[in-house]
Amino acid sequence: MSKVFTALSVSVDGYITGRDPGEGRGLGDATMLFDWYFDGDTPSQVFDGFRLSEPSARVFDALAGRVGASLAGRNTYDDSGWIHGGTPHPAAPLFVLSHRPVPGMSDDRQTLVTTGIEDAVAAARDAAGDKDVALMGGGVVTAALAAGLVDELILHQVPILLGGGRPYFQSLPEHVRLRLVEAVPAPGVTHLHYEVLR
Repeated sequence: MSKVFTALSVSVDGYITGRDPGEGRGLGDATMLFDWYFDGDTPSQVFDGFRLSEPSARVFDALAGRVGASLAGRNTYDDSGWIHGGTPHPAAPLFVLSHRPVPGMSDDRQTLVTTGIEDAVAAARDAAGDKDVALMGGGVVTAALAAGLVDELILHQVPILLGGGRPYFQSLPEHVRLRLVEAVPAPGVTHLHYEVLR
């Protein structure tokens, strides 16, 4: 069965955006969370235009190669400009979890799910086939964790304190225990890979 994981860039104080994110503003004042995508000499084998350090390219491409479908929350969808088309992965469809309608969703690689996290993960798993589902956005990640649907957490931790923005994790109903699988230091980022223990 496919796995469900999340792999997001995050500040040391736990934010995945800066202040004032939104459509046309992206991550707000936190674009440095993605500097490591472009500050190296090793081209990504999955994403055109990405040039990472060698250790980051190894981690990034291994994760990107696993993705059979992405699942994002509405804030992430709007902030990233996907309302105008496209998906976060060059070969995988995007599922969007939202209770609000998405006007003009016409990209045939995008699917709106309005019936909750369980249905959204199930639909993404079905589309992913034998590959994995990548979760994007703090609300989606938190809902999936609370529902016991997440297998792995990967934090691409960037050495900065943002002091505000959208957090990676929101309030959870109980503790979630993790096991560190791998920690990979790289220029401008440390890749922390955890297994969710059940």
